[in-house]
Amino acid sequence: MNPEGYFSPDFATARERFRAAAAAAGAVLSALELDARGPGGAALSIDIARCGAPDAERLVLHSSGLHGVEAYAGAAIQLAALDARLAPPPGCALVLVHVLNPYGMAWSRRVNENNVDLNRNFLPPGDSGAAAPIYAAIDHVINPPSPPGFDGFWVAAAGLLLRHGFGALQQAIAEGQYSHPRGLFFGGTELEPGPRRYFDWLRRNCSGARYALALDVHTGLGRHGESTLALEAGAGATPPDALARALGSPLVDPTRGEADYVIRGSMAAALPQALPGVRLDFVLQELGTYPVLKIFRALREENRWHHYGAGTTDHPVKRALREALAPAAPAWRRRAVEQGRAVLRAACEWAFRA
Repeated sequence: MNPEGYFSPDFATARERFRAAAAAAGAVLSALELDARGPGGAALSIDIARCGAPDAERLVLHSSGLHGVEAYAGAAIQLAALDARLAPPPGCALVLVHVLNPYGMAWSRRVNENNVDLNRNFLPPGDSGAAAPIYAAIDHVINPPSPPGFDGFWVAAAGLLLRHGFGALQQAIAEGQYSHPRGLFFGGTELEPGPRRYFDWLRRNCSGARYALALDVHTGLGRHGESTLALEAGAGATPPDALARALGSPLVDPTRGEADYVIRGSMAAALPQALPGVRLDFVLQELGTYPVLKIFRALREENRWHHYGAGTTDHPVKRALREALAPAAPAWRRRAVEQGRAVLRAACEWAFRA
C-alpha cells in the first residue's frame, strides 16, 4: 500500500482498520470503552494492540491521538507498522495505543468531551494550576464568546504580539490553563476518564517491564512535512545524546532551553506514576504542518463553533482544523508515514537490543 493509503477518513474507519490489522498480525487487542459518544451516538474506545511477549521486560509504547484530531497521522503510522508484521524478539513487546482521545478525533476537536487538553491534564500533586497572568488579560481575544465569524482577529493578534512579545505570549497560552473551562488549552480539574483508564491498563499490563521507550505522535509544530523529536523536561533513563543517536535524529531538550515553550500537566511527566520502577524514556514526535498562527486560528474558530455554534462536524471550521493538523496533500501524508515508521523502527531496535 502507498504510505498515504494508511490514512483513514474518520475515527470509525480508523478504528475498524486498526482492529482488523491487529488481528491479522496476531496482536492481542484491548478496548478501553468510554462513556463519551461520537456523532450519532457512536461508541468510543481507546484500542490497544500488543505484539510480543505478554510479560515482556522491554517495551515500546507507541501512542497517537492524545490531541484528538491530530490522530490521523499517528493512526496511519500504526496501521503501517501492523502491516509490516513487526515481530519483537523474545522478552520484548510493541504496544500500539490507538487514539488516546477518540472523542476529539470523532468530533474533529483537539480536546476531549469536557474541553480538556489531555496533554495538560496530568498535573502533579500540589500544583494549583494557576494560569499565567497574561492569560486572563487576553482571554477575551483568544476565546471570544461568539460563533465563528469576522472579528478582527489578525488586528487583535498583532496588538497582543506587540504588547507581550511572541515568546511570552506563546508560553502563556500554550503552557496550559486551569481557570477557563471553555478556553483553549484548558487542563481540567481532575484526571479525565480516558487518561485514567489508560494508566490503569498500563499498571495492569506493563508494570513488570524493566525498560520502556514511550513514543507519542503529534502534529502541528515544526517545518511542513518534517519530523521533530522532543524530550520531556527532566531526566529519562538514557542520556539524550545516546538516545538521539539511537533514533537517528536530534532531540529537542527543554532542559537546554531548546523548546519554544514548556507545558504543564503533560502525560510524559506523569507516566512514571503508571510504571513505577520501570526505566523509562519518553520521546514526543511532532510532524510539522502549517505556521503556528494559522493552526492557532483554526483552533480558536473551532472552539467558538463548539461552544457558541451548533458544533456539527460538517462546518468549514471543522474542515479547516482537520487540514491544519492532518493535511490532505498526498506528499505530506506520505512523508508522515515514512518518517513515523522510521522512528518507530529505530525505537524498536534500540529498546529491544540484548
